[in-house]
Parts: sequence; structure tokens; C-alpha cells
Amino acid sequence: MIDHLMRLFDRLPIPPEKRAIYNLPNTISLLRIGVIPVLFLLLFSPGPLMSLVIAVLFIISALTDLLDGYVARRYGIVTTMGKFLDPIADKLIVNTAMIMLIPIDRIPAWIVAIIVIRDFAVDGIRTIASSEGIIIQASPMGKRKTLCQIFAVSALMIHYPFIGADAHSVGMVILYIALVLTVLSGADYLLKFYRASIR
Repeated sequence: MIDHLMRLFDRLPIPPEKRAIYNLPNTISLLRIGVIPVLFLLLFSPGPLMSLVIAVLFIISALTDLLDGYVARRYGIVTTMGKFLDPIADKLIVNTAMIMLIPIDRIPAWIVAIIVIRDFAVDGIRTIASSEGIIIQASPMGKRKTLCQIFAVSALMIHYPFIGADAHSVGMVILYIALVLTVLSGADYLLKFYRASIR
């Protein structure tokens, strides 16, 4: 299927110099961002059925993160635009989903604030480091943090009892784990930057 999609993209009348922007991995990232407005439907209809539908849509969108990275590496189309879009799409969809859950009392606002502030801080640190020629590698802890956030948000979106489990309670447990990883990974980035900058 992916090979078929790649052939379709190759047939599109896109100038060679624009291929770095208009390609399949970047399109997948943009589609992931395009799902964000749909998530707001949960604010207007937070019942069991809509909660489950939105959660499934969120999970599918989050999983496309693995797909666009795989396609980019397999077909050798890793681009600057892709490197920018991929992490932005991840943060936008996860952070927007968490913020959206605040008004319907499914997530504590203070936890969301810490997670969003940490993301801004890490982005700032990496930007400053890059301007000084310092490369800070992505932390494995940060990747685990993102996975925990996705699992937590998915369960909190479902909210109601699901296949015999209290989805909200499960989501809160995973969310607190994500919070710890968020703080630790943020501190790890800061420490890496400090060590690199004093060399």
C-alpha cells in the first residue's frame, strides 16, 4: 500500500525543487495536524460513544507518527521540512488534546501546564544550543514520555468504563508516570545543554 502511495506521489506534477516539501511523509504529518479541529467535538458531545470515537481517532493520528518516520527512512526522503513538521505535529496533537480535556474535568490543569511549559522550555534550549553549534540528541526518556502521554490521553478521552476497566483511573495513573518522565527528561535536556556549553 505504501509503495502504491509513493508511486501516486511520484506521478503528481510537483517541481523537483518542491519535492522536499510536498512528499508522502510531510503529507501524513499535515493530515495529523488536520485532525486537531475534529478533536474539539468532544467538548460539545462528551458522552460515551463520542468519547470512544474521538479516542480512536486520536490513537490513529498518534500512530501515524511511526508511519511518516518509517516512510521517510525507507525511501530516503528525510527533509528539513519533515524534521520540522514531525515533532511539531506530535506536540500539537497531544498538547491540544490535553488542553481540550481540561474544560470537561478529565485532566488536572496544573499537570497540563507543567507538560506544556516543559515542551516550550526544551524547544527553547534546543534552539539556543543549535544557534551555538551544539547538538542535543533526543532523549530516550523523552520518547517514553511521549508514549505515556499518548496512552494517558487516549484513556482519559475514553473516560467511561471500557472492557471492564475504569478508563479514567487507568489514564490518570499513566498520566502521573508521564508527568514524572516529563520533568526528568526536561531536566536531562537542561543538564546536557549545561555540560555542552561549558566545554
